[in-house]
Amino acid sequence: MKVSLPAALAALLLGGAGAQTLVPFKDPRLPFTVSLPKGWLGANFGDGIQGVSVVSAKTPPATMIRLLFMPKNGRVADLNREFADFETGVRQTGGTLTRLSSQSARHGGVSGIEREYALKHPKGNLRLRVWFGNGAKNLYSFQVTDTPERFAASSALFSRVLASVRF
Repeated sequence: MKVSLPAALAALLLGGAGAQTLVPFKDPRLPFTVSLPKGWLGANFGDGIQGVSVVSAKTPPATMIRLLFMPKNGRVADLNREFADFETGVRQTGGTLTRLSSQSARHGGVSGIEREYALKHPKGNLRLRVWFGNGAKNLYSFQVTDTPERFAASSALFSRVLASVRF
C-alpha cells in the first residue's frame, strides 16, 4: 500500500491536535467505523487511496490522521514488506526517516505492527506513528503525522481514535 508522503507534508503544514472530543463517523464505503475529532476537516489528497483522512485545521500547521485500507483480493500481506515499501517511498521524496520504535499492536481486533518515526525533510521535520494491520479481507494503514513539538498530544489523541475502531 503506497501512502503519499507529499500529501502528508502538505496536510501537516496546515493546525494542531489539542484536547478533542471524538464523534462517531460512519461511511458505508469503509470496512470499519471510527470516532474522529470533532470539528476536524476531511482531506482529499487525490492519491486514490481508499479510506478517510482528516486534518485539524485549514491553515498551517495541522495534525493529520489517515485511516486507509486496500482490499487484499486473496493476496497474503507481509507487514514488514509494507513498512519497507513505506520507508522506501519516504526516502524517494528526499526525506530521512529514523525509526524510533516498533511493536506488535492490535486495534479493533486486527493484528498488526505499529512504528513511530522521526522524519527530516526539506519541507520540515515531522513525527509519524503508523500502524499496518492485516485484516481478513483488507490491509490497513492508519497513521498520525504532526510536528515534533505537538506529537505527544497528537499520538495520545490517535490512541483514542484507534481505540474506537470497529471492523
